[in-house]
Amino acid sequence: MTQRSKKAKARTARPAPVSPKKKSKLSFFVEAVEELKKARWPTRYEAARLSALVLVVCVVIGGILGAIDYGFTKLLSVLFLRG
Repeated sequence: MTQRSKKAKARTARPAPVSPKKKSKLSFFVEAVEELKKARWPTRYEAARLSALVLVVCVVIGGILGAIDYGFTKLLSVLFLRG
């Protein structure tokens, strides 16, 4: 056998290991709660600051899109209704 065929043979895909015991549906929720306890939650100050930031960004983007919409509305009304 050549080196190439040995490497190709060694790299054959194996099926994923199957859990011998089926988990209960309740275990999903237990594991989810355990993972949520591991998470690093923001402080009240961080949550308030980031919420305010999201609100400001939404208002700014809304204003920009509103101005663009208003501009296109005026432009199209000039071109099609008065032209």
